[in-house]
Parts: sequence; structure tokens; C-alpha cells
Amino acid sequence: MGIFGHFMNFKAVYLHWGWLQISVTNLLIILSMVAIFLLALTLPFPQDKENQK
Repeated sequence: MGIFGHFMNFKAVYLHWGWLQISVTNLLIILSMVAIFLLALTLPFPQDKENQK
């Protein structure tokens, strides 16, 4: 069954905002993907030490 097999037996928790219904797990995944995307946009690319003038 593995490590995560036990958690598959729990009921999902859903959040309701008017017409929108989303599970907490999916919301956390979406928020982490947005955070990674924003970090990828804002963090500078590494540069060669020779070209840092």
C-alpha cells in the first residue's frame, strides 16, 4: 500500500466560494505552482564570472 496509501482513505475537504468548489489539496498545488512560476520570473539567471563587468 505504500506510505501514501493510508491517506487515500480520508475524505477530501472542499472549499466553497459561490459557484467555485475546490479541494484543499488542489488549491495548495495550484498556489505552489504559481509561487514557483513567480520565482522563476523574478530570480536572476546565473551568469559567468568572466562576464560580470
